[in-house]
Amino acid sequence: MKLKWANTRQPRALCVEVHGAWVPVEESHRIEESELIEMLENNSPDTPAWEGEPLALQPKSYRDFMLFERHFVQAGRGYIKRYRPGVARIARYFEAATGKTFPPLRPPPLWFKEPIYYMGNHLAFVGNGASIVWPTYTDALDYELELGFFLKRPLRDATPEAGLAAIGGFVVFNDFTARDVQRPEMQSGFGPQKSKSFCSAVSSIVVSADEILQNIDRLEGRVIINEQVVAQCSSDGMQFTLGQAIAHISQSETLYPGEFYATGTWPNGSGLENGHWLQRGDTIRLEIDGVGYIQNVISN
Repeated sequence: MKLKWANTRQPRALCVEVHGAWVPVEESHRIEESELIEMLENNSPDTPAWEGEPLALQPKSYRDFMLFERHFVQAGRGYIKRYRPGVARIARYFEAATGKTFPPLRPPPLWFKEPIYYMGNHLAFVGNGASIVWPTYTDALDYELELGFFLKRPLRDATPEAGLAAIGGFVVFNDFTARDVQRPEMQSGFGPQKSKSFCSAVSSIVVSADEILQNIDRLEGRVIINEQVVAQCSSDGMQFTLGQAIAHISQSETLYPGEFYATGTWPNGSGLENGHWLQRGDTIRLEIDGVGYIQNVISN
């Protein structure tokens, strides 16, 4: 099932796609996806017009995992190539000689032990079509192609099976990042701050979990800048399942319907990895087959 909020003034109407047309949700739809629809109606967006189309929902919170080792390694290579060229040369020599990943580029031991994540700013979400204002404090604005999802029921001390069953639906997510600010913040020991908290973009259409979970490790996506495909991406290679990730967070902690999560950046889904950096005036579009797209313009 695909759902979205009508782009009208309050009160907004929740609509469902039926044979290619969007119609108001009816009782038959509620029977099919009662928890999902109730959760969306209890977290309806309040998006000003300048922020684009209505959000899929107004999230109660936002946590972002890092589930892809290949992204971690490739992003590290991209960072030292741009900011530490001397270290990049050493890394290339080491990897060419040994056939192994340069050790400083590998994830820390904790990454292999449990699903790591950070908590972001759920009040800075914008929708499809919104203009993204380039932060005044960065010269390296980047995008991140991610799969976003949210809970439809409360959880606490959940099993991975219960965590997976609590996922209500999926969206396309762009976790904008100020790369030149991110590294110093991470080295502070407190995680990302101004490098992440200024803005994230989420698609308008919610796709119910049953349509996506059956192919969760085989999803395909792409990055498009100014109508040119610059990167192809895949959801293959997650270190932990989404059920395991949710179960980890729920240990001795109550999770609520409407809380938002993201997988972390898909491999090759950022400019730091693929070399295609954002410029002022660019149109950035991220797509995931079967889920949708999120498109925004980088404001001058």
